[in-house]
Amino acid sequence: MSPAEREVLRLRVVAALESGRVEGYRQAAEVFGVSERSVGTWWRAYRREGRDGLATRTGRPGPAELINAADRGTLFTAMADYTPEELLIGGPLWTRQAVVELIRLVVGVDMTEQGVGLWLRRHGFTPQRPARRAYEQQPAAVRAWLDEQYPAIETRAKSEGAAIAWVDQCGLHSDAAPPGRSWAPKGRTPIMRVTGKRLRVNVMSAVASRGALWFTVFTERFTAPVFTAFLDRVASQAGRKVHVVADRHPVHRSNADRVELHLMPGYSPELNPDELLNADLKRNVNASRAHTVDRLAHESRRFLRRRQRQPHIVRGYFRAPHVRYAIM
Repeated sequence: MSPAEREVLRLRVVAALESGRVEGYRQAAEVFGVSERSVGTWWRAYRREGRDGLATRTGRPGPAELINAADRGTLFTAMADYTPEELLIGGPLWTRQAVVELIRLVVGVDMTEQGVGLWLRRHGFTPQRPARRAYEQQPAAVRAWLDEQYPAIETRAKSEGAAIAWVDQCGLHSDAAPPGRSWAPKGRTPIMRVTGKRLRVNVMSAVASRGALWFTVFTERFTAPVFTAFLDRVASQAGRKVHVVADRHPVHRSNADRVELHLMPGYSPELNPDELLNADLKRNVNASRAHTVDRLAHESRRFLRRRQRQPHIVRGYFRAPHVRYAIM
């Protein structure tokens, strides 16, 4: 292991002891493949001096060029595989300050936050909004879906001359935050007039990779009869058999004639292209300005009808990285 890799290992071992994921030096040594003596030394240094007790002692302050290619690889691997929280140097996100701490502890180089920002951009990093993933998601189930189950569905649909439609539902609330941002002078927050009423409409939609879009907007509860009626409508308008892919909502265990239902892995909404239509809808329909439920439903239908006439945008949903596998 390189010196930088050893520093990351120290941080991981101490973080595991601190969080209780391992109990005692012996278990930590077994899990991480190090000696009990090393675990004890690192733990005592951490208890005595905090994170500084685990820092590299051989480095010196200097510019970003002091970080060689091997150490950069170690730093980037640590950022990809762990959160700052797991390495005892920050919260759940890799902020510039967290990267400053990682560099100082692992390779002994002191950098400013501004310098770290420039250094990260130089090596292909950009600030991004993190994608959400459920703790309960089972990676093995997702891999089986991508490698085995969905390809089998696609093969059957092609042999039957059937369509594949991805279904999801969402709610629009009048008390949701207004979509988007508005430029304004510093210190003068822009104001948007909204309704003080609590209104809601529900939307169920289905999209296909060639640009087809079906939807229904309703105010009643989302129930099995509502879902079944929507699927029947999709099959009727498609004019052929439809393989419907949906999440594991209890209602989705219903079925309808001419429709074959397939359930995605649990807690994996990012695999459903229809989620991108939901996000598009919420960005472009300002529910907070609707004064009545009828008006909110009207605005939702108007937006969805516009998207029906824009199949190139619907096809674009399927080009997002996590759903490209669904292009048929």
